[in-house]
Amino acid sequence: MRLEKITPENYKAALALSVRPDQEDLVAPVVKSLAEAYIFPDNAWPKLIYDGDRLVGFLMAFLDIPWGRDPDDLRSGLWRLNVEADAQGNGYGRFAVEAVCGEIRARGGNRAYVTWAPRAGGPEKFYLKLGFRPTGEQSGGQTVGVLDLERASWSPSG
Repeated sequence: MRLEKITPENYKAALALSVRPDQEDLVAPVVKSLAEAYIFPDNAWPKLIYDGDRLVGFLMAFLDIPWGRDPDDLRSGLWRLNVEADAQGNGYGRFAVEAVCGEIRARGGNRAYVTWAPRAGGPEKFYLKLGFRPTGEQSGGQTVGVLDLERASWSPSG
């Protein structure tokens, strides 16, 4: 598995990525993420996930985004994760989270954040299994989770 930049050669394949139909309300399509990456170039870290030559997913991290009303509360974490419907269950999601956490660590961060929809069939179990814990906060109706990178039970591969 590896991460790649989005380029003129691979962006159309990225736009064609699709999650399972029952997950479409859980994550924005790649096209919206790329638009947000364009608008927030200093804070967005979009990457494609490949297994060999096969494109299997898309991730986007947010880096040093001010949170709430405190301009000194800068947060970083996983903004989006789209794994192709027929590629799910093969470790690509974990790889993506580890890569984002590795990038946050490389930039001097010690916490990673993520949000998830609190509903049956949502990704909550996945994030909790990786060590994320709810903060008690909500963002856009989603649960905010945090992972202490200094205490993570696994080592991000970066």
